[in-house]
Amino acid sequence: MQPASPRRTPDDGALDGPLEPASRPVRIGSREPASRQVRIGALDGLRGLAVAAVLLFHAGHLRGGFLGVDLFFVLSGFLITGLLLAELGGRGRPDLAAFWGRRARRLLPALTVMVLSALLLAWACARPDLLGPALRDAPWVAAQSVNWHYIGERIGYWNASGTRLFAHLWSIGVEWQFYLAWPLIVALAGRGPGGQRRVALVAVAGAVVSLLLMIKLGAAVDTTRAYEGTDTRAFSLLLGAAAATAPVRDAVAALPRTAVETLRALLLCGLSAAWLLTGGDEAPGLFQGGMFAHSLACAALIALLAHRPDGLAGRVIGSAVPRRLGELSYGLYLWHWPVYLLLPRPATGSWGWTSAAIGLSLLAAVVSKAAVEDPVRLRARWATGRRGWAALTVTAVTAAGLWAAIPRPEPGAGTVDVSRLSQP
Repeated sequence: MQPASPRRTPDDGALDGPLEPASRPVRIGSREPASRQVRIGALDGLRGLAVAAVLLFHAGHLRGGFLGVDLFFVLSGFLITGLLLAELGGRGRPDLAAFWGRRARRLLPALTVMVLSALLLAWACARPDLLGPALRDAPWVAAQSVNWHYIGERIGYWNASGTRLFAHLWSIGVEWQFYLAWPLIVALAGRGPGGQRRVALVAVAGAVVSLLLMIKLGAAVDTTRAYEGTDTRAFSLLLGAAAATAPVRDAVAALPRTAVETLRALLLCGLSAAWLLTGGDEAPGLFQGGMFAHSLACAALIALLAHRPDGLAGRVIGSAVPRRLGELSYGLYLWHWPVYLLLPRPATGSWGWTSAAIGLSLLAAVVSKAAVEDPVRLRARWATGRRGWAALTVTAVTAAGLWAAIPRPEPGAGTVDVSRLSQP
């Protein structure tokens, strides 16, 4: 396996890339400097499986595929906490400005391109039912808080997402809000002797509080508040964070190899069953601990794979197809929902339509990665220095201008006034 390019900066989010594959036990969050962390192919593969589940769920073919988002969250908490703890162990403190800069470079350029393209496509396709709401939602997307916008407007995720081009971006908002707050907590709790133990305790305690909030708010008729709230979904991210700390890593390292393989196989079977059998938001117990149990299983599987990426489970999950999907997962997640809504769809589920929609989403993700994500993340010449600031300024002005220039559709335009149907 070839080492990563020296110019490559480590990714630290669930929808982008984790660490370079290794054939030896890996200690994420150890005292090894972040720049020397190795990439774990099995975690890329997990990401690929998660995004495939989400794509199939939104296409109507996998009832519990929405749980793939929880796997994204757990991965995100695990990876960013590992990198933050590695910096604490090496430098004594994490470089928060650099961390937030990496997150912005990784997430925002592709997100901006997708939003602008989706608005233009909705306008060009004469879809006022999609364009109007998208124009109202776009500023909230830009502020990384569209999840709270949907909650405040009582836009039910389970029954109204088919009219919102950016409905899927609620999860990006949750992750971004976590990225802003959690590094500060790690920086404070992780200092000094016993820092990783304190981080683990804070993460577990926060996960329990988040679970209690979900149980309380998930009893409502509309579960959007429990499903999209940053506080109610934080347990997934925090369980992943706890899995990256020394107490959990040491516990996993003490397990015999046979036990590791057996546990990984059982967890994979359990997650697969959950994705196949869970019936949407009406699944019994989903908001009363079911989603928490799923996230806990994801955290355990990630910890086991990170400790020992080899073995049968590691090779299967980290094989070429899941891993390649994982490398494209961020672009796939961004693009698939606008493609699904804008592509004419048959009344009943069709695998032909699904194949076309996923194919277009894959094409958009490949182009996004090659033309936007990698150049910015890997600091291509046009994305650094004065050129980078100029590109950022032009993009911001273009985005604001496009949002202001696209005419707002008139509510009710093109509909029939039923009160006049009886008039001659």
